[in-house]
Amino acid sequence: MAKGKKLDLPIGASFDDEWHQVESPVKKQQKKSILAPKEHRLVFKMEKRRGKSVTLVGPFYLEKSEATVVLKSLKKRLGCGGSLKDEWMEFQGDLRLKLRPLLSDHHFCLK
Repeated sequence: MAKGKKLDLPIGASFDDEWHQVESPVKKQQKKSILAPKEHRLVFKMEKRRGKSVTLVGPFYLEKSEATVVLKSLKKRLGCGGSLKDEWMEFQGDLRLKLRPLLSDHHFCLK
């Protein structure tokens, strides 16, 4: 078995009959509906990772290509690094006050 692989044995017992395979509930992925920028309600979060501050903004319900274009323009205007994970944008540093006017320029609603 390769390193990092997890052994999963879906076998269970029942009092009525012999051994049989138990079906585990699969997490259903919710379909993300794509919204216009004015319909977004964005939330700002602040985290500390390895002693450095990270600003999280989201959730963004955009197509991946659109979200990367918005992220690229924001990073360029802020002069910082960042990434797109799930539907949240992560920026390096405490940029909450600087991000608000830039996101309103892109017509996003902020909480």
